[in-house]
Amino acid sequence: MSSEHNAFESMLEEFSGAARLLGLDPGLWKILTHPKRQIIVSCPVMMDNGQIEVFTGYRVQFNITLGPAKGGIRYHPDVNLDEVTALAAWMTWKCAIAGIPFGGGKGGIICDPTTMSARELEALTRRYVAEIADAIGPDKDVPAPDVNTNAQTMAWIMDTYSMRMGTTCTAVVTGKPIEMGGSQGRREATGRGVMITTREAAKHVGLDINGATVAVQGFGNVGSVSADLLTKIGAKVVAVTDWKGGVRNADGLDITALLAWTDQHRTVAGFPGGEAFDRDTIFELDVDILVPAALENQLTAKNHHLVKAKIVAEGANGPTTPEAHQALFQRGVFVIPDILANAGGVTTSYFEWVQDRHGYFWEEGEVNRRLEHKMVEAFNTVLETAQKYDTDMRTAAYIVAINKVATVTRLRGMYA
Repeated sequence: MSSEHNAFESMLEEFSGAARLLGLDPGLWKILTHPKRQIIVSCPVMMDNGQIEVFTGYRVQFNITLGPAKGGIRYHPDVNLDEVTALAAWMTWKCAIAGIPFGGGKGGIICDPTTMSARELEALTRRYVAEIADAIGPDKDVPAPDVNTNAQTMAWIMDTYSMRMGTTCTAVVTGKPIEMGGSQGRREATGRGVMITTREAAKHVGLDINGATVAVQGFGNVGSVSADLLTKIGAKVVAVTDWKGGVRNADGLDITALLAWTDQHRTVAGFPGGEAFDRDTIFELDVDILVPAALENQLTAKNHHLVKAKIVAEGANGPTTPEAHQALFQRGVFVIPDILANAGGVTTSYFEWVQDRHGYFWEEGEVNRRLEHKMVEAFNTVLETAQKYDTDMRTAAYIVAINKVATVTRLRGMYA
């Protein structure tokens, strides 16, 4: 299968380029490209109509050399083991780049949550946790929200796990409601990380962020927060798309008004503060900064040539295929790779885990200050590595991550 379509093959291709530049030992190469554990479970659920349905769930722990596995759980009809394994691998590299003591994990259940009631979703979540309970925990594997899961889902996971353990265990998940040990600033953290790395990239390429034009693909949590925060530092968001349509305004969209509109209508389509346009043409717009914050494999060999932006900040996971990324790099487009740009979420998840473990919680300003420090440090480390190896930012990010995980793997030695 072509890496244009296979998420794990894309990850391996990106890994291989960095590993060759790093001169990675062949034995370590093998270790770091194989998942530690892949769990497949069947989750029978009594549906509201009285019928029993059996859902397939996955949890992959790709690497736990640096610490407990960390990664979200997604509910989607297209979830599969290949995708979950690739996402768990990306989480491994993301945590290493962010400088936090976690390994990489990911989970998912094949289902269509849009057709399920809250009771059915709760029953499915609790059964899934019961099936994987022996593999997760604050010192083993710490799940978080992902596609079609949220703070309520994490509350159900925490409660189910706590009931099995016989004690309240808030640190088993992150992304929880504030009232249950969640962290201030967690909801905005991924978008804030995108904003911070975009701001730093603009400095590097000599682009004045004040007045810089921005197009955002996807207006979910990451895209909407990125747009809001970029606007607040002076950028001008001129186009936004989501699952239903697109809206643009050459003078800049009123993001506050757009957020209110989407809260009410669940889409940017129809927003009166701009004109409608074909969402599939967003990559063609003549803007300074492009933020793909939707799904995987959006920028491919077929459409990368349409991009006119100077900076591409990957808010989503894997939005650019390896072929497209190389072509953009060769054209001089500065791509901030997903494993760096959207690492704000897992970094603040780490802060939440730390707060839960200590039973002491920080004010939002403290959370954001610590996130700012971590993201700027990570950006500078990757940029310096890119300059040292004369390569692109994605390859440099992998070099940083692989070197860190490989070094600790070597120090820990082989267990037999």
